Order: sequence, then structure tokens, then C-alpha cells
Amino acid sequence: MRSFYAESTPHTSGMLDVGDGQQLHWEESGTPSGKPVVILHGGPGAGSSPLHRRVFDAERYRIIQFDQRGCGASIPRVDGPAVDLSTNTTWHLVEDIEKLRLHLGVDRWQVFGGSWGSTLALAYAETHPERVTELVLRGVFTARPAEIEWFNEGGIEMFHPEAWNRYTRPLTGGTGTPGTRLAEYAGLLADPDPAVHEPAAVAWATSEAMCLSIDGRPAQVVALEDPWDAYPTARLEHHYFINGMWAPDNRLLNDAGVLAGIPMVIVQGRYDMLTPAITAWDLHRALPDSQLRIIENAGHSFDEPGIVDALVEATSGFAERN
Repeated sequence: MRSFYAESTPHTSGMLDVGDGQQLHWEESGTPSGKPVVILHGGPGAGSSPLHRRVFDAERYRIIQFDQRGCGASIPRVDGPAVDLSTNTTWHLVEDIEKLRLHLGVDRWQVFGGSWGSTLALAYAETHPERVTELVLRGVFTARPAEIEWFNEGGIEMFHPEAWNRYTRPLTGGTGTPGTRLAEYAGLLADPDPAVHEPAAVAWATSEAMCLSIDGRPAQVVALEDPWDAYPTARLEHHYFINGMWAPDNRLLNDAGVLAGIPMVIVQGRYDMLTPAITAWDLHRALPDSQLRIIENAGHSFDEPGIVDALVEATSGFAERN
């Protein structure tokens, strides 16, 4: 059984102006001469975590992390309805990654992403395949309509009625109308009155947190009961969902063939309630040379033991590859 590597402290950090009034916070840890990897966090809106870099051997990897537009230590932070999201899209983020690569003088790098980070990893790799040495993906999400509707239109209720009850509580009648729930949330999250947008953001973020792991994670739910923490995730996730992640017509899965020849490991919890395993399965079928690891007795969370084991095994296996 493998476990997390020891904590590594960032040795370099900065802010990168990517245009549109956006500045991204980035940091590096590990070995400057090591194998470059960029870590794409989830959400959208969750921000980077020190835990993510602990699946990489700091003595062999140059570990690069950044906070995507609107969240974490990047500015402006999406902390209220007045923040403009017109330049916060999948394809803006793809080009932000490329600008960061150039800024840091990286020729090619491994791309690592989980949940929404896997979506962004696929979008980036399909746009710039020549810059990707390997892909390590977890909890795969490809933005197909059925994947977006799974939580927002009630599929989750079959397994987690408590979470569904919390998600729908701010909606009309406590349930909302099928097919219009995302539209109703748009009005709630955009309402300038904190008495409206804050409870809606908390309901959105905490209902999702309730489904992260098969062992519950009540502490994560409690943390997101603070609107300061809940709002960026709720607003950004909603913004991406209601716009289909800017990946129409099953684009990411249909275009996966351009990734043929790039080594890929897909790690998926069997009982993932946020990104069900069918998506990882479909991606693997589209790229049969990829390695699919379905982890029994695991959900969506990054730090579940079987998930950690598989991710560390993948990154260790790629560490010496050019």
C-alpha cells in the first residue's frame, strides 16, 4: 500500500497577468530540475490545495500549481454577484495554462487533474497535445449533458436524498421545476441581496460536499457553511454548468482521439456520487491504450486510501519518463 509523500513547501510563487483584468496566483514546489507537472484543481472554484502535490515525489518532480480565474489567491476573487464572469470560460482557462507554461519556461509537462480538473486537463491536452507528456486523471468529468444533469436534475437523489433535499431547499416550493433548476439558481446567485445569494451558495456547495466521499466528511460540509468559502465554488460551478462548460456536442469525448499516444492513467472511485464511473469507462473505451483503475470502496474524494495509492503509483511510474 502506498501513501502520500511528505509535505513539500513551495520555494517560488508569483502572480501572472493573463489579461482581461485577471491575475493568477501560482507556486512551485519540489525540485526545479525535476520532471514538470501542472496540477489542475477542481470546482471550478475550489482553488489549489497543498495536499494535491503530495502524490508527487518532490525529489523527482517540479510541481506547479495555480489558482484558476476567480478563486483561491487569484484576483479578482468571485466573492459576490457583481464580479463579471464573461471572460471566465473553459477556453480562457486553457490559454491561461499555456501562458503559465511559457512564463515558467516549461517545454512539455505532465498534466494532472481531478473532477473539474480532469475536464480542464482534457480540454488543454486536446488543444495542445504536443505540450503534454502524460495525463493523470481522477474522477473524470467530460461535460456531457447527462453528466451535468446527474446532480442538478436529481439523479443523485436516488443515492443521497439528504444532499438533494439541501440542494433544492432554496428553490421554488423546495424542489424547483425539472429542467429549470439551473436557471432558478442563476437568479438566486446573482441577486445582490446577501440574504438571497448567500444561502443559495451554501446550499449548492454543501450539498455537493455531502457526496464527496463514502465516509461522509462532515467537516468539509461545515466549512462550506461559511458563505465566504461557499460562494466562489457555487457561482463558478453554476456558471460553467449552465453554459455546458463551453464543450457542446460531447466535444471532449469525441475529440479524445487526438490524445492517442499520450500515456494516460484514469483513476476512478467505484462509488463516486459526483462523477459516476461511466464517464471514466467511456473515456477509456475512446482511448483503449489508457490505463483505467476503478477503485472499489472509494468515492470522489482525492484522499481516499485506494485513490491515493493509485495516483501515487501513476506518478511514480511516470517520474523518470522524458
